[in-house]
Parts: sequence; C-alpha cells; structure tokens
Amino acid sequence: MQVLAAVWSFFQNQILGMKWLSSVVYSALNALGLDMNTRVGGVIHFFVYDLAKIFLLLSVLIFVISYVQSYFPPERTKKIVGRSHGIWANILAALLGTVTPFCSCSSIPLFIGFTNAGLPVGVTFSFLISSPLVDLGSLVLLMSIFGLRVAVMYVVIGVLLAVVGGTLIEVFGMDKHVYSFVKDTKAADIDPPSLTVTDRLIFARDQVRDIVHRVGRYVVIGVAIGAVIHNVIPATWISSILGRKNNGAVILATLVGVPIYGDIFGSIPVAESLFAKGAGLGTVLSFMMAVTALSLPSMVMLSKVVKLKLLVLFIAIVTGGIMVVGYIFNALQAVLI
Repeated sequence: MQVLAAVWSFFQNQILGMKWLSSVVYSALNALGLDMNTRVGGVIHFFVYDLAKIFLLLSVLIFVISYVQSYFPPERTKKIVGRSHGIWANILAALLGTVTPFCSCSSIPLFIGFTNAGLPVGVTFSFLISSPLVDLGSLVLLMSIFGLRVAVMYVVIGVLLAVVGGTLIEVFGMDKHVYSFVKDTKAADIDPPSLTVTDRLIFARDQVRDIVHRVGRYVVIGVAIGAVIHNVIPATWISSILGRKNNGAVILATLVGVPIYGDIFGSIPVAESLFAKGAGLGTVLSFMMAVTALSLPSMVMLSKVVKLKLLVLFIAIVTGGIMVVGYIFNALQAVLI
C-alpha cells in the first residue's frame, strides 16, 4: 500500500500538478533577477507556471479526447441516443456530453441538431447541460488541483444534474416550447464517413488547434485573475465573503458566475486561487459550474430556439441544482480534501 501511495503521490504532484514545472519557472524567473518574495514576483510566477501547466495539460487532453470523440460524430451520436428511451436516454445523452469538449455556446448547434432529429427535448437538454459542464479534460485538471475524490465527485454530480434537469424538463412537457422551425427543419440522415487512424489523428490535431485558439484568451484572463487573487487580495477578505461559514457564499458565487462568458478551463485557475485563499470548495465549484453552464451569451443563443417558459425553467433547474451541489461540497469539504 505504501508503494501505491507513493506512486499516486508522484502522479498527482509531478504529472498532473506539474510541481517540477513550478520549480523550473521559479528558478528561471529568479535567474532573470526577479525577486520571488515580492507580490510582483509571486504574481508573475503564478501566471507563467499556471498558464504553461494548463496549456500543456489542455493540449494533451484535447488530443486524446478528440481522438475518442472521432468515433462519436453528431450523426452517430443521434443514432445511439435515439435507440434508448426514458431515463436511459437522458443518462446516455449526459454521458455522451462528457466526451464532447464544447463550451455552452458551441453545444447549442448540436442541441438543435438533436432536436430536429426527433429526440425528446428533455434528452437534448441533458446533453446541453452535460457537454459544457463535465468533460474528461475538466476531470484531469480538477484532479491536478483538488485531488481524485473531488474531481470524480464533481463529474458524477455534474452528470446527475444533467440527467435530473433533462428529466424534469421532459416531465413538465416542454416539447411545445421549442420553436417550430427547430423541429420542422429535418436534418439529413447521413452515415458518418469511415475514418482511418491517420484521419483520426489529424482530426484530433485540428481539434487541439481549434479549441486552444477558442478558449485560449479565457484561460489567459482566468490565470491573470487567479494570479492577482492568489498574491494580492488578503485571505481574510476571501474567507469572510466566500468561506464555508458564510451561508450565502454559494448563492453569491453562482449569481456572479452566470453573466460571465468563459470556459471551464479558464474558470479553474480562478477557483484554484479562491480556494487557496479560504473560499469554500462548494463555493468555488458553484462559480465554475455557473460560468460554464449558464453564461449569458449561451442563454441569449438558447432564447432564439426555445420559448421564454422553457428558458426560464432551464435556468431555474440548473441554477438551483448548482446551488445544491455547492452546499453539498461545502458540507463534505473536510472529508474530500
């Protein structure tokens, strides 16, 4: 057991956490004459180290995930989900959402495609919630910061939230609140092309370029904000506002996260810094979930394809679910960390 613990500790700290990279960056900045004991030195070290770590992990993860995703193009995904019924269709849609590295806005075109392919609206919403909220990349990045138990629990609860949300929308009979043009425009039923290993590798490479280009600015902004929080803002401020003892912290973090348009990869460094300064685990995860699942631009896009009643119900279900998740994580923080 001690050997396994040592191996896991090495994997957690050096492979996922890249502590070796932190030492390399520290030594390089120190050699350049930067005083690492000052706030400026701390900000620059955090920024360079976290930016390099996230982009390295992100590139490797997206490549692997995209290779897997090449086996699940939209046409095949619709056929797979279409074979299931009831709660199983919601579960399958939520699980398939975890292998699609999309932000909430880029998930909406797929949501439209699923709807006009005839899938129940509740099933498509399970996919819409899961796709930006949970993916294999976020699992690994969360493991690198918060550990295995937190990362796995986040993914499980995220999938559960997607299943429950989609099921409730189905129970409330919301099909009639999708605009008719979405359902009436039937998608062509085209068999996905057969891809060789080389084709899949090229697809994965192109996905890395596309997604890194698309989310890169949000990662840079997120890391910059995280660097300032980590090295400038006093821990007592963060703890008093977002600490576990403040019962309104989860609600505040969720409401603050909703208007922000970003990506989970950009919100993780902010969450990391807030947590290090004393914010509750559930509070920072609620912020991350709100940013990725309920960003204002994605809600504007969604309002063009669903009617107000369905949009409001979707926002209410997801917002309420995120807050419940936040309080659960705060209550279990001592056990999980």
